[in-house]
Amino acid sequence: MQTIKTSPLYPLLRDSYIWLRDLPQLPAAYLHPWRRESIRRLAALKDIHKGKRAFIIGNGPSLKNTDIPKLKGEITFGMNRIYLMFPELGFKTTYLSVVNDLVIEQTAADLAALDIPKFLTWRSRRFFSPDQFASQSSNLPTFLYSTYDSPRFSPDVRGRIWEGATVTYVTMQLAFHMGINEAILIGVDHNYDTKGKPNTTITSDGDDPNHFNPSYFGKGFRWQLPDLETSEIAYRMARQAYEKAGRRIMDATVGGKLTIFEKVDYNSLF
Repeated sequence: MQTIKTSPLYPLLRDSYIWLRDLPQLPAAYLHPWRRESIRRLAALKDIHKGKRAFIIGNGPSLKNTDIPKLKGEITFGMNRIYLMFPELGFKTTYLSVVNDLVIEQTAADLAALDIPKFLTWRSRRFFSPDQFASQSSNLPTFLYSTYDSPRFSPDVRGRIWEGATVTYVTMQLAFHMGINEAILIGVDHNYDTKGKPNTTITSDGDDPNHFNPSYFGKGFRWQLPDLETSEIAYRMARQAYEKAGRRIMDATVGGKLTIFEKVDYNSLF
């Protein structure tokens, strides 16, 4: 197979193009009141959990085989529609992160009403109005200036961060920013029954077999097929960044298919 060689200047040229392309967005991304407040919050969160462990909770079917109530009192990062599980858990996750436009668009009312710290993409501001947060400004999301381009791991999330094709990667960067020493994955099954071209938008025609709740992406919900290959590139970058800093990411997902992180038995952690 022929190997295609790229110029050493390619990353610089690519990043310069992206910077010029996105230049018109920069003033709002750093000067808009919502983003100024977000940057202030993120500064306050820097190393707030230094040296501690946290659980990053995916939304795979394996959660049904995981004793999640054990996490009460732990630092937890929930993602996307994990809030559907809050009533049966008896507690809310410490934080919530959501980055996919389709998910945010269709759940904006739910997200606005949640009274926990939540991290959303700056793009998603268009799905909210100031009136939604006028009576309770603390419910205002913390907006992250994220991008689909320029693969990197950002130890400080106040600036531009790469999404890595999965909210889990964004959450790993958030956890690192907050000083987490051990990030433990659960519910990150890395396996989908629904197959197709990555990033293709589809509409569910029935119960959702890919998540812990059949109504998660239930009938009529629009969502994008996962890009597991790009996610794995991102996960390797996360592993390298954590290990370089003397930290680690462990995978306690029950029956998960992800092979990049050190596997650990969930029940052995308590």
